Amino acid sequence: MTLRVPPRSGPTLLALLLVLYAGVECRRPEPYYGRIIGRLTQYAHGIRGTAYAVDENTVFIRGFAYDGTGPDAYFWIGDTPQPSPEGILVPYPEDYPSRDPPVLSAHSNSDILLRLPGGKRLRDIKWISVWCRRFTVNFGDVFVPPGLDPPRPRVLPEFKRLAHGLRSGNISVLDAKTFYIPNLHYDGAGPDAYFWVGNGSEPSPFGTKVPNEMGSLNPLRGYQGEDIEIQLPGKLTAYDIDWLAVWCVEYRHNFGHVYIPKDLDVPPALGQTKITPAWWYNPTSSTTSQTPYSSSNNCKEILDKRLQVRWEIQGDLIQITLAARLRKEQYMAFGISGAEGRAAMLNADVVVAYWDNRSNQPRVADYTITHLAQCDGERGVCPDARLSGSNDVVLVIPSFRTSKDGVTTITYRRPIAAKEPMKDKEVLTSRSQSVIAAFGPLNSRYEANAHSFMDTTRNDVQLDFGALNDNTCVGLAELEAGGPAPWPARIIAGVSNFTARIGPAGGRRGYTPITGHPSWGIAWYINDMLIPEIYVERGKTYTFLVEGGDDRTNPAKFHPFYISDSSEGGFGQKREEDQRKQRVFAGVAYDNEGYPYPTAVGRYCEWTHKTTDQSSTSETFEDYLQTLQLECNEGEPAVLEWTVAHETPDLLYYQCYTHNNLGWKIHVVDPGTQIHLPGQTGVCSNLAPLPLSIIAPILTAVIYAQFR
Repeated sequence: MTLRVPPRSGPTLLALLLVLYAGVECRRPEPYYGRIIGRLTQYAHGIRGTAYAVDENTVFIRGFAYDGTGPDAYFWIGDTPQPSPEGILVPYPEDYPSRDPPVLSAHSNSDILLRLPGGKRLRDIKWISVWCRRFTVNFGDVFVPPGLDPPRPRVLPEFKRLAHGLRSGNISVLDAKTFYIPNLHYDGAGPDAYFWVGNGSEPSPFGTKVPNEMGSLNPLRGYQGEDIEIQLPGKLTAYDIDWLAVWCVEYRHNFGHVYIPKDLDVPPALGQTKITPAWWYNPTSSTTSQTPYSSSNNCKEILDKRLQVRWEIQGDLIQITLAARLRKEQYMAFGISGAEGRAAMLNADVVVAYWDNRSNQPRVADYTITHLAQCDGERGVCPDARLSGSNDVVLVIPSFRTSKDGVTTITYRRPIAAKEPMKDKEVLTSRSQSVIAAFGPLNSRYEANAHSFMDTTRNDVQLDFGALNDNTCVGLAELEAGGPAPWPARIIAGVSNFTARIGPAGGRRGYTPITGHPSWGIAWYINDMLIPEIYVERGKTYTFLVEGGDDRTNPAKFHPFYISDSSEGGFGQKREEDQRKQRVFAGVAYDNEGYPYPTAVGRYCEWTHKTTDQSSTSETFEDYLQTLQLECNEGEPAVLEWTVAHETPDLLYYQCYTHNNLGWKIHVVDPGTQIHLPGQTGVCSNLAPLPLSIIAPILTAVIYAQFR
């Protein structure tokens, strides 16, 4: 094809070239390392490298060299006219496993990223040195130019609200590749929607997909006020794009966007950006053993005075004591909120403390909350150790519980710094920060299960961990006595077609009192009844229409249905040896390599509260159901057909493949067996009795529930 240029097109092409040239000029040259500070001056040991200001707290040293033979050398910063012993040590690497920072090792041509400790900024220092503490010798240094203005994150407006409930807080460009989107809302109903970037005056089909906060390029799930961080793919930077949007590729529909200004001056993307704050270090001592802060009389009562939190800074650790009246097999949790200025469980860093009644010992565990869902071994409310992380909290003895007033007191220590930036948060000592706390039941793994709405911080609670003598504790509140009676268990018999949906667990009247098992706060609703006991006959075929969710990226709404002999369920999150302990009768298949996968995966339908949970004031389950509303995603239910074999055991359970304790019992009876239970609806009225082994436990439960 020959390109024909119309007459008089010269000026037009020239103008276009000038525009394109101007556009190129406004972009940052690559590679960009930030504002140059200068070259390191060598005095000894082969020091070499060029320092750049990445942002006001971070320095990048390009091509760093050092022979590693200094006996006690570290990176060192200060505000004196010349490098001196009065400086502050900068740990490198920052994620060292020992208590004390390691001595600087040899480097030949390394790229070094230094985070200034203790909240220091470049404006607070005059020089960076490689310094030997033992002999007070400066091996090499660079001076920070006066008036240096480092790059800074840029705050943009929120997403323009065009479709599917998309909205957010003000979006920040943290660095050249990283966007922080707070309070993101999106209904997840777009069939082929993605984060999308490109050029031009408006979002268009000529864009590029951006992975979501999990690094996935699957279509976007729904978001309900989450704070997320996304990164541009490949070599793409914020300087290369004009807009960020949520875009439906299939229907070429823009759900909302934000424009990227041309005058960006944000930090380069060198791995320094994290939502969690930078490393904390106590600069009060230039010796190896640090001088502790003293804050021995700090105490605050939270959760309606049901939990006391005491704290004390001890060098680079903080010691925390939690005290509360705990019920049997109940935990107390406390930690740093997932968002500043509000109580946010998502992305929070908490410690779960409880008394292990099996060994009569206190326990503590470091937790990360990546999704508001039960831990499935990869995501959810999980101990760090279960996610291949480290348990960075250590139990302190004495911890104790008393029989006189029922108070459990557990003391632990954790690092002030964020040891694992993707799992931990820094404890601030220079200002107050938002914290969260909760009570809840332990599950069979002795891990934290879902708490009730009333047993967690609902408003912003601020603690100043660096304070002295901040004591407002008076006394712990008493435990609430009793509680409403549980609803009677529902029965389904003589039915061959079932719907399986998700709904609330019914608080103290529902799942837990009926089953005796801890609940995550949701459960199966079979034919719109909360965990009914189902009766099936051997030799017959039954059909389940399953609406437990099909979005694998959203564990809170992904509940494949299966039938097993396990009263706990959760087949998909179990280890292979634990899977072999379960017998699966329907809902699980195996691929060519022998790996299991769920087959009953359909659209998501959930019974949700019209207002707040009314279980405590609803006399019957039918009353409670009137306080709920059914919400279903687009799509089709999964169809699970199950023919009950003649050798099937008498007792099975319908369960969730990915999570524990969502389902309940399936009673398997011989053909022709008739069921009669006094006062129960939905049960055959024929008076022929069931075997005593089946009728006795059910009748006992019903009588207990009705006359308790």
